[in-house]
Amino acid sequence: MLLPYIAIAVMIAVATFIAVAAIGLGELFGPKKKTKVKEEPYESGFAPIGPGTRRMPVRFYLIAVLFILFDIEVIFFLPWAVVFRQLGLFGLVEMAVFIVILLVGYIYAWKKGALEWE
Repeated sequence: MLLPYIAIAVMIAVATFIAVAAIGLGELFGPKKKTKVKEEPYESGFAPIGPGTRRMPVRFYLIAVLFILFDIEVIFFLPWAVVFRQLGLFGLVEMAVFIVILLVGYIYAWKKGALEWE
């Protein structure tokens, strides 16, 4: 009964073994002597200017999250379009409600200025 899952279990075991072996070999044979030069960040052969991390404005993250949110919501249109004829009027009404909720969120974000890039 579980025979079809043996291939998946073997693949997971092999992938785990390869990952553990790669990490183990890197630790075993890799360089261990840390120097100040090796600890510095590498920037295309140039000496780094300023700190390695810089503060990012919150607006950047807000726009990124909104993009991902609306992008993922639009993905729901494809499965709906594939089974549209089978769903009939019920599917059309449900998608209309979904689109209205999506538009309300979009308009709210637009009116609040969340989509403005400065």
